[in-house]
Amino acid sequence: MSADIKYAYKRHNTWVYRRTYPKVRQPILGSSLKQSLRTADAKQAKARVAELNQTFTNLVKEAQAHADAATHEPNPETAKLAVARPRYQRARLLGEQPVHGLAKRYLEELSQTLRTGTTKSIRYALELLSSHVGKKQKIGELSTDTGRDILKLISKLSPNVRKYAEAKEASLTKLAELSQTYESISLTPQTQGRIFKQMQRFLDWCVREGELDSNPWSTLSIRAKPEVSPHGVLTDAQVSVLLKAKDRMLHSALLFGLLTGMRSGEICGLLAEDIIAKGNLGRFIQIRPNAIRQLKSKAAEREVPLHQILEQLLDTSLPKQGRLFPYLTVDAVVKRYAKLRRLYPDLQGSVFHSTRKWFITQCERTGTPEHFTASLVGHHSARSANKLTYGLYSAGISDAQKRAIVDGVRLPSELAL
Repeated sequence: MSADIKYAYKRHNTWVYRRTYPKVRQPILGSSLKQSLRTADAKQAKARVAELNQTFTNLVKEAQAHADAATHEPNPETAKLAVARPRYQRARLLGEQPVHGLAKRYLEELSQTLRTGTTKSIRYALELLSSHVGKKQKIGELSTDTGRDILKLISKLSPNVRKYAEAKEASLTKLAELSQTYESISLTPQTQGRIFKQMQRFLDWCVREGELDSNPWSTLSIRAKPEVSPHGVLTDAQVSVLLKAKDRMLHSALLFGLLTGMRSGEICGLLAEDIIAKGNLGRFIQIRPNAIRQLKSKAAEREVPLHQILEQLLDTSLPKQGRLFPYLTVDAVVKRYAKLRRLYPDLQGSVFHSTRKWFITQCERTGTPEHFTASLVGHHSARSANKLTYGLYSAGISDAQKRAIVDGVRLPSELAL
């Protein structure tokens, strides 16, 4: 049975103060002073009632003073009382705050000190967390088992999952399903670890903020050797299958991947203006950020010679201005390639990104130095045999050397165009 407190009553497990003003003062003060005491504890409620009783007395006295000073009936619209009511906040219970709201606070705090790119990476990790637990789950309800479930789902995500049309507002579980359906490849162990580490740091922050007693995921981590499905390297036989298929949507894009080593996003964002002439060295592709695509890294900004087959393709089949592939997005490329895998069983284990690996393999077969290949495909600077970092101690690969390497790449099928 709840305690009796004069001028207070309990509603929905919370004490509420209510005391009626004298009728003569109601034109200024209203009918009563009513306010939530923001507590379920009777002892704390009594203390707050005492404060409000004093406030009540002060309000009545000030209303009396206004009435005594007035030569006419006091106007409730113009009467201003100096007495302020005390405001109470409900005592915050450990772990009761929603994960979604705390993540938003955390990001707002970090955005004041971190670079945009870093904040973007953290935001993605926390969006994955929130999408899995929902907007209403309390931070204190996160368990070690929840962390293990999230680790398993992260290990199933593909590198391109954020670019799928269905990925917008999809849960972590749904993203894992989409990844397995369309690509059957996974993020690198480093990327998996980074995503989960960002979630752990968020929980550490919650501990420092007094929202958690301890981090329930502090002992969890990506396994030392997680099961990661690498991008398959296309065999020459598989390349022949792809080219003979002459897929109306992907054929030209596949040729660009095979003969330049470009990423799918780079190909989808190609513009006619990206093709530049370099005298007797022929035409080059200028790969740079634009309104359609952002590059993966600074190293991805580069110039690659057009293979003779691509020069013919450009002159006969592709637009002369604007986007070279106006109908393609990374999402469309992933799904279309998945369809080709279903139609041609010999393509199992490969993805569109495998065309890039095939190009790199061809460079290796012709004896091209690794750092030259890295420059062509937009990898970070490679190291030489004596551990010197190219790019720091070298002027880099020349356009003539690039041209010689690309011209040395040969498709296994004569049915290229």
